[in-house]
Amino acid sequence: MRVRPVVPDARPTADPSHNAPGNKPGQEYSRESIGHYRNVQGKRKRRFGLRVLLITLVAAFVLAGGVAFAYVSGISAKLNAGIDSALRGQLTETSGGDPFYMLLIGIDKSWDREESSDYGSQDSAYRTDSILLARIDPTEKQVTLVSIHRDTLVNFGSDGGKQKINAAYSIGAAKQEAGENTSGAAYTVKTISEFAGVPISHYAEIDFDQFVSVVDAIGGVEVNVPVDVYDPEYTGADIKAGYQTINGGQALQLCRARHAYDKYGDGDVYRAANQRMVIGAILKKLLASDVGTITNSVNTLAGSVNTDLSVQDILSLATTFRGFNADTDMFSGMEPTNSKYVNDTWYEICDTKAWQRMMTRVNKGLSPYESESEDSTLGVAGAGTATKNEDGTTSSTASATTEGASGAESSSAETDYSGTVKVLNGAGVNGLAGRVASSLNNQGFDATASTADSYDHKTTSIYYVGSDNKAKAQAVADTLGLGNVKADDGTYKGKADVVVVLGADMANS
Repeated sequence: MRVRPVVPDARPTADPSHNAPGNKPGQEYSRESIGHYRNVQGKRKRRFGLRVLLITLVAAFVLAGGVAFAYVSGISAKLNAGIDSALRGQLTETSGGDPFYMLLIGIDKSWDREESSDYGSQDSAYRTDSILLARIDPTEKQVTLVSIHRDTLVNFGSDGGKQKINAAYSIGAAKQEAGENTSGAAYTVKTISEFAGVPISHYAEIDFDQFVSVVDAIGGVEVNVPVDVYDPEYTGADIKAGYQTINGGQALQLCRARHAYDKYGDGDVYRAANQRMVIGAILKKLLASDVGTITNSVNTLAGSVNTDLSVQDILSLATTFRGFNADTDMFSGMEPTNSKYVNDTWYEICDTKAWQRMMTRVNKGLSPYESESEDSTLGVAGAGTATKNEDGTTSSTASATTEGASGAESSSAETDYSGTVKVLNGAGVNGLAGRVASSLNNQGFDATASTADSYDHKTTSIYYVGSDNKAKAQAVADTLGLGNVKADDGTYKGKADVVVVLGADMANS
């Protein structure tokens, strides 16, 4: 007879409390314990529901991330449109928080011009209208903007000889159309890099007509306009002097209204100062915004800017520059040049030594100007800029008052680029008076050409007719690169506000 081995009870051991008086053995498994099972089942259901919720949230997050990625990628695609391999090949790589240079240019291309027979859609028909070199220092949170005059005379060698620097875009585009591995943008970067003596790491091509739409998107920007800007014929600008919040249309007018400054001299110089001021104001407003506002603003900008930077690059820079103080860490300047009339055309001749000094300062992280007295636009256009010295101390002229600006305007009254000018040919060179008169007209004067009493004048003389016209005569003298002016003794009364008698010293003009 086999004896069955004793097998221990595999059931769970009842809780001792269940054997207490009044409790029946095994009661924990009876119907009376159905609440226990419901409790366990409820926990399981809750755990299942929690898993579903987490999965749903993760799926929503992934979906939102996908939408955000698509959104950001779409912005980057717009920003990078037209950025070719030739351009990227000209750009220098940077690392970490090292300072780098970025070239910002505006092209004189518009829809109307593209549709016209005079220009067309080929890039080789267009030139750079604005040239701005920016040094960006993420570690020090400093930005330096240096404008390069579009009429600067440079030598393109076998590619085009001596021409204005704004021809670089057209030359590069023409070479690309001929099958060479370059482009308007790439050739411009190469030209500016060699001219300024610095490597360029990033590039942006700006359509100023659309660019300022971002001003409206961020609710306007604050600027200090030193003097009234009145330009009814060309841009329609009628902006009063003083601190104010401007909208996109007014920002565009400030960036375009060079003829509003004709009485002060070269309008391009003052327009460039306003462009730097507007860009600085946009940066100041954007960098004080949240990431969402910055992203939406970049999306707005994408319709008017072509750049090698991605949205992520821009947001990373914006994050790095949080806390940026535009009043003390924003530096601004203009390439030093002298005007010269050559072969019926006005050029800007770079003051090479002064330019080298300026770029040496910029490379060191200093302001372009050693002192505000070097800024010829101060008190007339822009809003002033901070200056930084070798010892690291800074000062700012951005807070100059309107009263101070008015004083600057009156101090600039020594020259007045307006009024009538009679240009008399006293050198006997065919067409000389006409060429000079044309040049003066380009500077804002109302000039006409005629013949002098004789052709034996050795030196050029400039006369102001009436004491009220001395400032106009001095402006004419400055334009022609000549010295002092003289009061008319009555010889030219009634002829014009200013009379220029050309001598043999202007024969080659």
